[in-house]
Amino acid sequence: MKTTYIQLSLSAVLLLGIYSCKKGEVASTDLEAYANTDSATASVSDSVSSVATMKVKDKQFIKTADVNMEVKDVYEATVSIEKTVQDLGGFVTHSNLQSNVISEDTYNTSTDDAMLIKKYQTENTMQVRVQTEKLGELLVLINDKKLFLNSRTINAEDVTSNIKYAEIERKRVKKTGENIHQLKANKDKVELDNDNMAEGNLQQLASMDTTDSIKYSTIDIYIKEPKLRIAEIAVTNTRNIDNKYKFNFIYDAKNAFVEGFYLIQKIAVGLITVWPLLLILAVVVYFLRKRKLTKPQTTKISE
Repeated sequence: MKTTYIQLSLSAVLLLGIYSCKKGEVASTDLEAYANTDSATASVSDSVSSVATMKVKDKQFIKTADVNMEVKDVYEATVSIEKTVQDLGGFVTHSNLQSNVISEDTYNTSTDDAMLIKKYQTENTMQVRVQTEKLGELLVLINDKKLFLNSRTINAEDVTSNIKYAEIERKRVKKTGENIHQLKANKDKVELDNDNMAEGNLQQLASMDTTDSIKYSTIDIYIKEPKLRIAEIAVTNTRNIDNKYKFNFIYDAKNAFVEGFYLIQKIAVGLITVWPLLLILAVVVYFLRKRKLTKPQTTKISE
């Protein structure tokens, strides 16, 4: 009997030891999984500012971001960003891609052909909107396209008090409308009712804008290429064509003869136009000469 008891005791101790080992393994596994999950969460949090992903109980924020960076290819980055925004359920409100020409020179390669060389930089100014809860994810994806990040600004404007004030104002407008409704119908009542309704519409519009700005964050993005690009464009040798038709002696001599004939006609017409002046001038000259001829000659007596 005593031997049986000892055997049972040893079996129980052995089972407890095995159970403890298994439990320790499970606990260790759970702890490792938790550590890995926590590490992954920390990695995501560190990849973007907490302002983008911040949530505070009983607070409402309007979040905006401004990104300025340099990329390898502006066109490729633009297409990628627009597709990313679309995949996240957002939309593009502005995209202005343009090339700024630094220098432009033309080199003649033959009698008829030339090569236009343009040195330029490409840039794009974009504005996109995405659901606020996906702002951090979008900023991470945009950051992957950069060669160099010049600046990134993320703002979270607390509009909780504004929303509460708008609700108070809505109740005031409603109460004012009820008071106006109780007035006696006249011209003043109609005017007050219209003014109150207009104020209510403006408040409703402001409330809609605020709600939209809270739901969708606005991101302004400026991207450019740090390296100059060179475009080689085949064009016509215009200088050779200009020289070819710059001077034609026979044609120009003919035109000069015709223009001279027209000039004589214009002078003749001009003289005819001022004939009264010419007539007066002729009369004055005639009388002056006649007076000079009729003037008595005085002779000197020599001593």
